[in-house]
Amino acid sequence: MFTSSVPSSAEGSRLLDAYQPLPGIADELKHPLGLMRPAWSGMIDHLSTLSPDAIEAAFARGDQHLADAGVFYRKYGDPTIPSRDWPYSHIPVIIAEQEWREIAEGLTQRADLLEAVMADLYGSNRLVSDGHLPATLVAQNPEWLRPMVGVKPRSGHFLHFLAFEIGRGPDGRWWVLTDRTDAPSGTGFALENRVASTRVFPELMQRGHVLRLAGFFGGFRDALDALRGDAASRVGLLTPGALTDTYYEQAYIARYLGLSLLEGDDLTVEDGAVKVRTVNGLAPLDVLWRRMDGIWSDPLELREDSRLGTAGLMSAVRQGRITLVNALGAGVLETQALMAFLPRIAHVLLGEGLKMPNIATWWCGQPGELAYVRQNAHRMLIGPARSTRMAYETAATHSIGGRMRGAPAPDLDTWLTGNAPDLVAKELVKLSTTPVFDRGGLVPRPMALRMFLARTRQGWSVMPGGFARIGVDTENPTVSMLSGGSVADVWVLGERAVEPMTLLTTPSDTFVRAPAYPLPSRAADNLFWLGRYTERTEGILRLLRAYHSRMDEEATEPLLAIIRDQLRQMGIDSREALPTGLRACLDSAVRSASRIRDRFSVDAWAALIDMEKSMARLGRTSRPGNDAALAASVMLRKISGLSGLIHENMYRATGWQFLTVGRALERAAMLSELLVAVAGTQAPEGGLDVAIEVGDSVSIHRQRYAVMASRDSVVDLLALDPSNPRSIRFQLDVIRSRAADLRALEPGGPMTDFERGILTLQNEFTVHTAFTLDTAALNRAHQGILDLSTRLDAAYLH
Repeated sequence: MFTSSVPSSAEGSRLLDAYQPLPGIADELKHPLGLMRPAWSGMIDHLSTLSPDAIEAAFARGDQHLADAGVFYRKYGDPTIPSRDWPYSHIPVIIAEQEWREIAEGLTQRADLLEAVMADLYGSNRLVSDGHLPATLVAQNPEWLRPMVGVKPRSGHFLHFLAFEIGRGPDGRWWVLTDRTDAPSGTGFALENRVASTRVFPELMQRGHVLRLAGFFGGFRDALDALRGDAASRVGLLTPGALTDTYYEQAYIARYLGLSLLEGDDLTVEDGAVKVRTVNGLAPLDVLWRRMDGIWSDPLELREDSRLGTAGLMSAVRQGRITLVNALGAGVLETQALMAFLPRIAHVLLGEGLKMPNIATWWCGQPGELAYVRQNAHRMLIGPARSTRMAYETAATHSIGGRMRGAPAPDLDTWLTGNAPDLVAKELVKLSTTPVFDRGGLVPRPMALRMFLARTRQGWSVMPGGFARIGVDTENPTVSMLSGGSVADVWVLGERAVEPMTLLTTPSDTFVRAPAYPLPSRAADNLFWLGRYTERTEGILRLLRAYHSRMDEEATEPLLAIIRDQLRQMGIDSREALPTGLRACLDSAVRSASRIRDRFSVDAWAALIDMEKSMARLGRTSRPGNDAALAASVMLRKISGLSGLIHENMYRATGWQFLTVGRALERAAMLSELLVAVAGTQAPEGGLDVAIEVGDSVSIHRQRYAVMASRDSVVDLLALDPSNPRSIRFQLDVIRSRAADLRALEPGGPMTDFERGILTLQNEFTVHTAFTLDTAALNRAHQGILDLSTRLDAAYLH
């Protein structure tokens, strides 16, 4: 354990002496008198033993993990803004266990208070009727959902998972900055920060008594399972989709806890019960961890313009057929102005004061109430907040005057959201600083902590950690990542040795292999198209290489015209080295993969992103001709590695069946179209050689036929040979085999149109010869292959 408050080395003393907190601001590393907090001694001593190169190497290990894992965030809902790398700050924030217990006690009390407030707002509403809350604060709040009035959650609780932003003030006390009650985010990021800090400081994690996070997540997972009413049902995590700013961590936490990652379109309400659309049909869903804002969750009763939610979800809640974590309507508790009343409400509902105070806030909902605030500011505001109060009063008075002249009423919530955070940070709670490593030394930067609480069967559990948001510099108190801030792990330093923890089950004699859950139709659809887009990308690359490698040859214009036509039909401009259309095709593969991140391996995702970056780089530098042919060869080697990771390492469950069908269907479609163009009687010289090259069958053709390419040999090898993994027949056999696997999902049901279509095509290619498979037959086969996509969609994806 780290115990000393004095560095044990000269270098440690140098690091500490060079670190100078700002006057009048608390610091996490140093006490107000300048001594180091004991919890930090091990970290300072460890850093003092490392050379600059060793520190850089240690930090690089954490950065590499985050890059390999593909951790990112983006601005919500804007696909034009690229995802950003996770802004990781390598030095964790360290808190002693005793102090963490005090924080946990204050936040647990606050969680109970918010539960009681929500139960009142959607129940008896005594807080308003008895004058403890202004009616307008509730009734005019868009997050107060009227359809929830009178609804009692099936679980008995409105709140199950909470997050709080807290900051340390100049007096050393912790303050609650914001309450996150609707759909709190960040747990997955906290886990990834912990993995990264373990890579940076493996020795400290092993001997430093840092409390583990796995127990917190294991307890919450068990609590979610216990909420199920039917053992055959599932627990899902509801996401707004891949464009949300925190989609990565939603996918990560779903995978970590073994939950189904679901979007609103994955769900339907039937006879009051929530069901998941799967390739097996509708499957029951009992518990849904909601990471979508409540107001968007049901277009039928809430926001009618929502395309994210599920029609009828509110009805299922009202009938007690689904447990939502958290309950709909919890967003009302996030209203900044509510904080003004919580100190008094705590006495009313809990019989005690707040153990962790709020930041100062205010309420001026109506002109008459403005005077009330002026007269009672000493009760409603805490700390040196005069300039903040004056700023708001000025804005409110101006708005009141405007209303008297017929101007619209002020949008209070917008004003608070837009102005309160910065004013609060500057005037009410001057956030404490924490050390970050910059230019070879430690410097103080402002920070706030995000802490997480989960309701378990034993009560509220507080994560022994979380993550810290760190500001850019001490002159700018903003700690937002979108404003250039960074994030750090939070270590709670235990008082004794910490036992290793894991979410893996312990070995037992009664082990039973867990059954696979049915695959949601949306996931199957994205896996199918991921297979198609990756195969299409490979096919385009092979055509481009064949085209550009022949550009300088004589008497090839008729052949080049055919290849150009093939590329043009796929939206590819052959005048470009690595065309925009090719990159768009790969982007489509990335989008499909991004929507199934919970089912996609970290290595495969890293390979896909690496390929995307490589193609963009080569596209900027390559030139038509041999240079472009070489670039296409580089990309083909990369996509071969990607295909190996995806197809050889993926678990052979239902998802793999759809991925494989997509890949085989696309390969068969592209090859059949090419054979129609180059194997006809009017095809130019060299067309058959292009087909063999694009079909990656040059060596086997020489071995099998030992003659120059003829139509019969090419059609036999690329269309009819069941042993050639590039032939059309081979692809049809693969699809037929996967169709048989999908048949097992409903063994007693009638044959689907998809099965009929593949059976017909396979039989035709079984009896065809190179002579009978003429251009007309190839054309029919090509159309039949494309038609399989429509048949598959109708059979399993809708």
